[in-house]
Amino acid sequence: MDDRHAESSQQTEAVRKPVLGLTDPGDEPLARPSFAGRVFDQPEPAELMELTVIIPARNEADCIAQCLESLVRQSEDMFQLGRDWELVVVDDHSSDATAEIARRFEGVTVVPARKLEKGWTGKANAIWTAVTKARGRWLLFTDADTVHEPGDLHRAMHEAMRHKVGMLSYSPRQIVRGVWQRALMPLVFCELALAYPPAGVSDPNQRVAAANGQFLLVEREAYRQLGGHEAVAGRVLEDVELAFLAKRRKLGLWFRYAEDAVSTRMYRTTGAMIEGWTKNLVLLFNNALSLAVWRALDLVLLIGLPVLAIELWNGRLAPRSLQWLSVGWVLLLIWARNLFRFYARVAKSNFGFVNCAISPLGLPLFVALLYRSWFQHRVIKQVSWKGRSYAR
Repeated sequence: MDDRHAESSQQTEAVRKPVLGLTDPGDEPLARPSFAGRVFDQPEPAELMELTVIIPARNEADCIAQCLESLVRQSEDMFQLGRDWELVVVDDHSSDATAEIARRFEGVTVVPARKLEKGWTGKANAIWTAVTKARGRWLLFTDADTVHEPGDLHRAMHEAMRHKVGMLSYSPRQIVRGVWQRALMPLVFCELALAYPPAGVSDPNQRVAAANGQFLLVEREAYRQLGGHEAVAGRVLEDVELAFLAKRRKLGLWFRYAEDAVSTRMYRTTGAMIEGWTKNLVLLFNNALSLAVWRALDLVLLIGLPVLAIELWNGRLAPRSLQWLSVGWVLLLIWARNLFRFYARVAKSNFGFVNCAISPLGLPLFVALLYRSWFQHRVIKQVSWKGRSYAR
């Protein structure tokens, strides 16, 4: 056999190398479709690790230590960091001590993000910097503000294999601080739960798709077939876009609320929360304006009906106060029904009783953010996040 044939044989063996979850009973990989481009630097490692964890981090000095502590603790004899899995932090041109803090952790690799090119979001660019060098059979993209429960890495890989999917995403338990976060976040997440029901997202026969970039696990070959983050380079919601690609290309998608695995405090300040949801809401809800109208109606009914009932009880709107008293009781019953409907809806957010109880206080802010998000995306056509502006 000449050198050319030998080289061809080696390349064939590399392509045939089995990849978890996307192989048939004969260990033959699924055919790579025409849309799959080069993702990982070649040649591939002779032996892959179990997992590569990639954390894109931009000015996360206030939270990245807690995240890394929770991940590094998962290294053990049977799952050793540096041997069986790798942990990579991509410093996305931070102006604080993010990189310095990450370097203090033994076994953590810190790399600088490549130069941000036009058409890329900062997060996609940071992930792409590291992912082409990744050595894991599974790739986990997680945020610097997450805290991982012991064993969640192994559990997630096993869960994905059990369901035979190429992509798995967890919606973390949300940690909130301050009145505005406590009041607003249940409103947002109940709408997310209704728009993207986990059962529907995980059902291959339904078109709805979603993922949460705070915990997004993708099999290596599935990621290659998606085209990686290069395929969603300019998308503000790159996680949701990847989920739609996975669903459309029938790679398998599993999504669930996972308070048992991971938690996160998405926003440290009210300003960051306003900026973040302004960036995301209209992309998550195509009906943002109509949703704003319905939530404004909720506010009017929750406040207006009891006020009007009290006025009627006092007989101030007519001399025949007995009749108006009866009408007042009817209005109170309507108000009670609306209150029950409102809280039944908010309960789907997976937030605790107190946060759900005060959520009506967040309605004016939620309505304003829905409009603000629509205005910036559809009229101004520009949004901002972490010191960067993105044209829409």
